[in-house]
Amino acid sequence: MTLSDAHEDNGTNDGTDSETYDVIVVGSGGGLVGAYAAASRGLRTLVIEKTGRVGGTVAYSGGGLWFPGSAPLCRAGVEDGVDQARTYLRDVVADGAREHLQDAYLQAGPRLIEELERSEWFEPFVHGPVPDYFSWRPGGTTSGRTVFPQDMPAAQLGDRAGLVRDSLYTERWWKTDPGTALTGGRALIGRALGAFLDTGNGTLKLNTALTGLVVEGGRVVGVDAVSEGRAVRFRAGRGVILAAGGFERDRELREKHQPAAQGGQWSNGAPANTGDALKAGIAIGADTDLLDEAWYVPGLVQPDGLPFFHTGTRGGIWVNGAGERFVNETRPYDQAGHEIARLHTTTGVRHTPCHWILDQRQIDRDSFAGPPDQPIGQEWLDSGALRKVDTLEEVAKIVDVPVEALRQTIERYNAFAQTGVDEDFHRGETPWDQMFHHTIGFPAGPNYLASPTSEWPNPMLQPLDTPPYYVATVALADIGTKGGLKTDEHARVLCPDGTAIPGLYASGNTAAPMSGRVYPGAGTPIGSSIAFAYLAVLDLAGEPV
Repeated sequence: MTLSDAHEDNGTNDGTDSETYDVIVVGSGGGLVGAYAAASRGLRTLVIEKTGRVGGTVAYSGGGLWFPGSAPLCRAGVEDGVDQARTYLRDVVADGAREHLQDAYLQAGPRLIEELERSEWFEPFVHGPVPDYFSWRPGGTTSGRTVFPQDMPAAQLGDRAGLVRDSLYTERWWKTDPGTALTGGRALIGRALGAFLDTGNGTLKLNTALTGLVVEGGRVVGVDAVSEGRAVRFRAGRGVILAAGGFERDRELREKHQPAAQGGQWSNGAPANTGDALKAGIAIGADTDLLDEAWYVPGLVQPDGLPFFHTGTRGGIWVNGAGERFVNETRPYDQAGHEIARLHTTTGVRHTPCHWILDQRQIDRDSFAGPPDQPIGQEWLDSGALRKVDTLEEVAKIVDVPVEALRQTIERYNAFAQTGVDEDFHRGETPWDQMFHHTIGFPAGPNYLASPTSEWPNPMLQPLDTPPYYVATVALADIGTKGGLKTDEHARVLCPDGTAIPGLYASGNTAAPMSGRVYPGAGTPIGSSIAFAYLAVLDLAGEPV
């Protein structure tokens, strides 16, 4: 049965309203950059956004883009090229079925950055020295391949600045954003929004949720949506780009495909990411891939009872339901998150949540959940999110393990602290680990990620022997699901037989990633989102890659 036979629209659901554009982009995160690329080519482009503000999960991020061989790396004196990065991807992803996607990504990144930097809305991107997450592998680099947007004065956007979603921190705790500057992912979104609207070819419709795709003659020719409570139909002469994030907030899909994620209630993805675009693609016969995957991360449970994306553990240990260490606590977050998920579902021992145990020595050096020179926020202790006790017996009771099992774990760890070598999990040995005990300063994060120097052989392995002790909780979280619609090197959505669905494209977490089950380096998720949205525009505009 063909796509046309199975899903032909019969014209009976033409909505109460109808508008026609050249290109429709569903979602206003990374897809907003693709929308700018389309509109800047003279294509009448519509962006529909389910919520009242633009940016999605991209606005929560640091805004990093993993773009090997791009101009910001050259300007920073980083010796790197696409060929070296290709070697790296081939090695760490190790999936021949994705090599054509990797090649397309590597071609698109530098070209896209060059194009964006020609716009007056985009200041030159800058390099941030974040080591590749497998920097020791063939083609890897310790200097990193991640580039970042520069901060953007909110005044440059004027009243439009209020359209940009707040940071996750601001949104989560109802903090008031001073509004003086957009940083990280908010800067990327703000710049893309201004550039898109200033083309004169861009239309943005907020509070407009996708409900389905319109198929005529075997081709996707538009979308059905609900806008401000009214059924509408938007038609697209060139194509539809689905860039609406993943399905991290859809309990049914997560329980079906990702049982370790516990329904997604601990996700750090945007709240409206319920897989609408994924479901719309599946409904017209699109193929899917890697629906069991997510960009898993450890989540430090906060005073409000929910986890927050955590990286850069500098001391203490994590223990599972048996009171044992099970991972290098400071390894790249995606790797740590995947290990939590794997062990929780395969060993019969609880790994989510697990517990983070520290002592006074560690608190004195690094404080907790903030800059080292700031005291622990009283809300941590008042809420019980951080427990302070005097003895290991009390720690064992909190963790709910026999005290002797916990004591053995700590004694083994303390022996490693004396030698400086973590014989079990090799903490402190990789460039990523070592980044957290060197002073750094770049747009990816603040200087407080750096730990002070240590009198111990390995600064990441201080002994755990100085009461009082502190216990926090770490749960499996994520920054979005990772699997989605299957696409080709032009971002065209594919049927199960490998043929492309005419007029339909996907990028970001709506699509299955070029990186497979691996997170190669900082900025891969957002880099993939905007690179494949860009590749979609090149294809529907008839431009060669």
